[in-house]
Amino acid sequence: DKKKKEAKKKKIYKQPQKFKYDERLKEMCQFCHFIGSIVLAAESVSEQSQWVEMLQESGKVTWKNAQLGEAMIESLEAQGLQLAKEKQEYVDKLMEETEELCLQREQKEELERLNQLLEEEKLKFEEVVQDLRAEQDQVKLDLDGTAQCLTGVENEKEELHNLTTLLQKSLEELSQEKKRTLELLRDRGQDVAETGSDRRASLDSQNPEVQLQGNLQQIEERMRGLLKEKEQAEERLKENEKRAKVLQEEREFYSSQAQALQQSLTQLTADKQHTEEELKAEMESRVELERRLKLAEEALQDLEQGLNAIEHTHERDERMKGDVSHLRMFFEECICVAEIEAKLPSIMKNAVYLHKAAARRIKSCRIQRRASRQHWCKCYTSVHVCTHDVIAISSISRNSTLCFFLV
Repeated sequence: DKKKKEAKKKKIYKQPQKFKYDERLKEMCQFCHFIGSIVLAAESVSEQSQWVEMLQESGKVTWKNAQLGEAMIESLEAQGLQLAKEKQEYVDKLMEETEELCLQREQKEELERLNQLLEEEKLKFEEVVQDLRAEQDQVKLDLDGTAQCLTGVENEKEELHNLTTLLQKSLEELSQEKKRTLELLRDRGQDVAETGSDRRASLDSQNPEVQLQGNLQQIEERMRGLLKEKEQAEERLKENEKRAKVLQEEREFYSSQAQALQQSLTQLTADKQHTEEELKAEMESRVELERRLKLAEEALQDLEQGLNAIEHTHERDERMKGDVSHLRMFFEECICVAEIEAKLPSIMKNAVYLHKAAARRIKSCRIQRRASRQHWCKCYTSVHVCTHDVIAISSISRNSTLCFFLV
């Protein structure tokens, strides 16, 4: 009986039993593509129940893992779409920034061309300044020559005035001598009338009246000559006054011209300094722009590498955000620089007009200086003629004084 009972127990234990698994295990089996029933055989009922519990617990864990996996897959898909969208946005920004960089390079080339034009304008300004300085030196020489001529004319005017005074004195003395001679002739005539014919014969033999009349004629001739010389001296004096007036006007003209040239030279020097300051500022801004352009290119390269990278870390994202903000600041500054550069054509136009105005001013000064030089040459020849006339008048005055003393 004992053997029968043990055999019966072993038969019961070895016989596989079917059990109903719950809905979670069923869903897990469907998820794992398992179709059918699960048959569990164990040596004892307790071991069988343990296996059932273990299977139920594993079904729960597998179901949670399946849900977590689905959630992770959905999250990864959403992250992939977001990253693809961000990548497309970054690529679009990269294309725009690349176009901006190309435009910036073109603007840099334009700035270099403008710098070359400004250098040429600087050389032209230097040439204009040298021309103005040469013109100023020439005007100073002409002004000194005019001042010397004016001094000579003033001296000659004083000499002519002295000569006129001397001639006036000589005429007065000759007039007095003429009066004395006429009185002597009257006295002689009365003596002749009183003494009679005998005395007349003796007077004719001595002939004093003839001598007095001859002296009177000589005095009258000398007086006429002195009057003529006086008129000539007065005419020369008037001409010298006119020449002195012309030379004074010429001196004022040269003074005003020298002042205008000095003002032009000062203005051109100030323009030159302003142009040099602009060139210096332009060079500094160009160096700063090249530095910023280099930093922007490095930021673009880092951004492109970050976009092409598969793995994205927090540090890389922060660095990409910093690159984007740096590029944004760079292009905002580029916009400001572009607004300033938009005004450069008007600046260059004003510089060209200034150079043309300076050239016209120099040309007008040269024409006026040439005309004034011709006029000055005429005045100089007239002054030479005046000096010769003064010499002749002084010789005439010396001859007249000699004649007066002879009389």
